[in-house]
Amino acid sequence: MELRITLLPGDGIGTEVTEQAVAVLEAVCHNFHHSLKTATGLFGGVAIRATGDPLPPESLTLAKSAGAVLMGATGHPDFDTWPPEKRPEKGLLRLRKELAVFANLRPAICFQALESFSPLRSDIVQGTDMIIVRELTGGLYYGTPRGIKRNGEASVVNTMAYTQTEIERIARVAFNLARTRRKLVTSVDKSNVLENGQLWREVVTNLGAKEFPDVKLEHQLVDSCAMLLVTNPRRFDVLVMENMFGDILSDEASVLAGSIGMLPSASLGEHTGLYEPVHGSAPDIAGKGIANPLGAILSAAMMLRHSFGLEAEAHAVEDAVKKAIDSGIRTRDLKGTASTSEVGQAVVTALTDREPDLQRAAQRSAHG
Repeated sequence: MELRITLLPGDGIGTEVTEQAVAVLEAVCHNFHHSLKTATGLFGGVAIRATGDPLPPESLTLAKSAGAVLMGATGHPDFDTWPPEKRPEKGLLRLRKELAVFANLRPAICFQALESFSPLRSDIVQGTDMIIVRELTGGLYYGTPRGIKRNGEASVVNTMAYTQTEIERIARVAFNLARTRRKLVTSVDKSNVLENGQLWREVVTNLGAKEFPDVKLEHQLVDSCAMLLVTNPRRFDVLVMENMFGDILSDEASVLAGSIGMLPSASLGEHTGLYEPVHGSAPDIAGKGIANPLGAILSAAMMLRHSFGLEAEAHAVEDAVKKAIDSGIRTRDLKGTASTSEVGQAVVTALTDREPDLQRAAQRSAHG
């Protein structure tokens, strides 16, 4: 298979971690006899400085023409005082909209070797393995009317808008994921206060009963869910929620893994998938070679699985990451001294060490 991937490294540490993810993809393609074709575009703050646009037309064209998009990070303090519509983050929102990616998948897994790195007690985070499914193109971030009025006393309005169709399609993603895991979906809302949450709960309940009777469905109010994430995270399997709740709770869940640098994400829709680590651009450490690349590498694994249907290859990357972690190699965020490239190389080495097994898996896959 030819894997056509557009790279949007973006700002700060984005270039460094993306480089390591590509090195891992190259090793996968070598071991499994695929070919890798990449194209790189400007994105975020670097694109603003070069073109005045956080998502130049050329980069958008590259993204739409690829089989998948691997992004690094976006944002820089230099733009914090700029109007919201001109900041680097606006390019990310436009990219999600243009690619029609409505489902953001954020796994939160606590590897056994990293249990002690979570700020929570090891006995709480031990065995945590969940996926947060966040609706990505609706809600407060996109709803209208919106804006600040300054005639007389200043006032502001944002609109949390959803249709039944939008709720059904994101819930369907969650239910289908749960079928491949522990068959439990937790739907998160604020139905005791918001009409939005009342419709959300009604639609998810009806869909589950009609199409997914084999999957257990439970409901949690967003505030109680936030509490359970830090008191009993093992109880969760697949969680589904609207855009803003997903933004907040997925960042909360990041502490369960020991470092935000460990967390990947996938944004899926009708066409091209968008993959990115959930950490920010971290301009304070950019260029120092100390960023954790594992979130980007695991994002590449999600790309192999969800955009290219290469389950054996995705599993091989995830297994190599686990082996690298178990070997004791750590970047500074995990109280280690290894460089970004050393961690990336450790994953590549773990893949290479398994090459005979990987080749046999590839042959089995090719023969059905």
